[in-house]
Amino acid sequence: MSKKGKSVGLPIVNVRAAGIDIGSRIQVAAVPPELSDEPVQTFQSFTADIERMADWLISVGITTVAMESTGVYWIPVYEILEDRGLAVVLANARDCKAVPGRKSDVNDAQWLQRLHACGLLRASFRPARDIAALRMYMRIRDRHLDYAAAHMQHMQKAMTHMNLQLHHVLSDISGVTGLKIIRAIVDGERDPDALAAMRDVRCRENLQTIRAALVGNYQPEHVFALAQALALFDAYQERIADCDVQIERVLQMLNADKPKPREPLPAPRTKTKQANAPRFDVRSLLHQLTGTDLTLIHGIGSSVALSLIAECGTDLSRWPTEKHFTSWLCLSPGCKISGGKVLSSHTRKTNNRVASRLRMAAVTVGRTETALGAFYRRLAARIGKAKAVTATARKIAILFYRAIRFGLNYDDPGADQYEQRYRERVVKQLQRRAAHFGFSLQPTEAGVS
Repeated sequence: MSKKGKSVGLPIVNVRAAGIDIGSRIQVAAVPPELSDEPVQTFQSFTADIERMADWLISVGITTVAMESTGVYWIPVYEILEDRGLAVVLANARDCKAVPGRKSDVNDAQWLQRLHACGLLRASFRPARDIAALRMYMRIRDRHLDYAAAHMQHMQKAMTHMNLQLHHVLSDISGVTGLKIIRAIVDGERDPDALAAMRDVRCRENLQTIRAALVGNYQPEHVFALAQALALFDAYQERIADCDVQIERVLQMLNADKPKPREPLPAPRTKTKQANAPRFDVRSLLHQLTGTDLTLIHGIGSSVALSLIAECGTDLSRWPTEKHFTSWLCLSPGCKISGGKVLSSHTRKTNNRVASRLRMAAVTVGRTETALGAFYRRLAARIGKAKAVTATARKIAILFYRAIRFGLNYDDPGADQYEQRYRERVVKQLQRRAAHFGFSLQPTEAGVS
């Protein structure tokens, strides 16, 4: 209401804002009525029509455009409009749900335009073009890894049909020993002694056990199924190698204008090579790109660090604080309050790839003798493992944010020092509560009950 008591609409923040309803076959664009005689127009989804839509928006003076993240249909529209110099806002569907009775393509476009003009839409995060390319290569690589894992399961099933218990005596049949034996079986080798002799020196299982597991019932159809699965597994390994080449090339392009780090890269904490890790020196390239060694953070290896950079980029200023960052990851407690009463504080469900990576890192770090590991075990004993994983993942996310945003190097204090600090904090709280009730705490001598 104005001072004179008259009703006033929402203030217009973006005067030259447009809204686009994205579809698989058509795109409906809406602009303010005062800018065009036909404020709503429909375009086909062909590239020429999208370019014609961009030309029309620019001709009427539009400077910013809002659209919903509908499937993958928004990607070419986003990229074309962005190349034309328009500020594109990719809105989450839950933020721009139409009011009842407004369900048509035209009404949706007009509703988006109205919300964006009033400044009621928040842009979803989308990294810069070079980081977006890196992210696409990483996602393709992850998809190939999933497909390769499925064919590894097919190999295991074929060997089970032949009663070859190789997966019971080897921790990973896709390792050196397992693949060497499988390739020999496909090539026609049936002698268990000859197959067992292919055991790698680093294999923990003894020769006799491996030989006993390789006495099987070799039927032609099962050997054929094993050969087919092996061929598909090898094909995906070649595609993964192609992705590694592209990922390395993108990282080198990102480092083209980056100076070499003054301080040499410290030695890695462990010499164990991660399974399915990229086949190039990821750690040194990321060190030059970010200016800090992300692998110093426990739970973040080279592969995880590369995934985090590919998803979030190197500029985390889009999130003003670490709390905004962890909220975007859905790792912070919820805040659903009505009438002064907390209805729910559960974390929101999410399909965020970064959050999934951090949760897996939290499970891994929970088994280490580090401060993060001690934190995880203390919470797991008190509130359960599920909540402990979320809380530890949030801590790792905060360390990652500080390292990228401010260049802080993480120095692990160790599990013992963490437990000592926790003990001192608990004792201070007990002393404070005892003094509040008029008591004092006195330490007891060691060994006195």
